[in-house]
Amino acid sequence: MHMQTVNSFRLPFTTLVSYIPVIATVVTTFFSVILARATLRYVEATDKGLALAREEFEREWSPDLHIKMERVSATEAKVIVTNLAKTSVLLQLLQLRKLSHAMPFERCRLNDPLVGGTTWTQEMGKRILACTSEEFEGPIAAAITFYAAGRMYRTDWFRSQIQVREGRIVSLEPSNMPTRRVRQVERKGQPERRREFVQDVTADVAPEKVNDKPAESFFVTGA
Repeated sequence: MHMQTVNSFRLPFTTLVSYIPVIATVVTTFFSVILARATLRYVEATDKGLALAREEFEREWSPDLHIKMERVSATEAKVIVTNLAKTSVLLQLLQLRKLSHAMPFERCRLNDPLVGGTTWTQEMGKRILACTSEEFEGPIAAAITFYAAGRMYRTDWFRSQIQVREGRIVSLEPSNMPTRRVRQVERKGQPERRREFVQDVTADVAPEKVNDKPAESFFVTGA
């Protein structure tokens, strides 16, 4: 009787064999979930590392120019542009204006390279006096447009306090730093295209048509 009861609780061998794939599937799923969570954590850590590396790269190589206007004499003043970044730039346009005017009063076109860590200086006394008139006291601002890494950028307006009496510069002192860094100039309505320094002048010339009548071509040339 006792042996019959024990035998009744025994599972057939074939049933145990059929449960092995199910147990293996459960174990595999468990470890797969653990590996998936570990992979997600690794991806998140990698993304954070890439973001930090990108931020550090942008801080080191993003263009950053500082503009200062300095009085030289009663009739002369100079504009000093300092490249604070590592990357080299190509200066394109210098703009001067009074803060009371929305549009720039003076524009000076340039084509001067400026290596990182160096300074560019230009005499701008006549242009500054033309912008302020003979009697003026107040802020004047300067901004510059430049190329860097194939893109066009523009600085914010750097302000200076100027005092002009009878067409003579009495004082010219920088007032504050700009509130924003340089920003890329976006071209609306057309894709950005980098200008080449050397252009092929024959690229747009249409090829001459070959005349099938050599005799007529000879007489035209002779005439």
